[in-house]
Amino acid sequence: MIQAVYRHTNIIAQDWRKLSRFYQDVFGCKPVPPQRDQSGKWLEDATKVPHAALTGEHLLLPGFPEGGPTLEIYSYSEMKDQPDVASNRKGFGHIAFEVTNVEDAQKEVLAAGGKFFGKIVTREVPGAGIITFTYVADPEDNLIELQAWSSGSL
Repeated sequence: MIQAVYRHTNIIAQDWRKLSRFYQDVFGCKPVPPQRDQSGKWLEDATKVPHAALTGEHLLLPGFPEGGPTLEIYSYSEMKDQPDVASNRKGFGHIAFEVTNVEDAQKEVLAAGGKFFGKIVTREVPGAGIITFTYVADPEDNLIELQAWSSGSL
């Protein structure tokens, strides 16, 4: 088994500054300097993107100390379109944040430019507790799960 430590999740954004600001304002993510502006053959070789050039930054995820995992938000100088948003699409599905109140968090996401996606539901998970959750989308249609847990049973 490889010894590993989780470091980051990457989102490729049409406008990395705008999307970074959304995650800072809504979820309290904090920028981790320096901002990145990278290009060159080394990046082309690693990404298999001809003439690769990207800019962006890392954001410390809430609830973690300095040096913890980050959300990496970059924009490439040339990008491909994303297929329609679907919670069952192969690959990256969503990022999740535990919140105090799912309905209030959903309203805040929508007020900050996010988008409604699914209904708020509450369900008992045997052995784990009661989860209330929903999916929303950020301003660039990346899915976010908002969840709140409680103990007991329904």
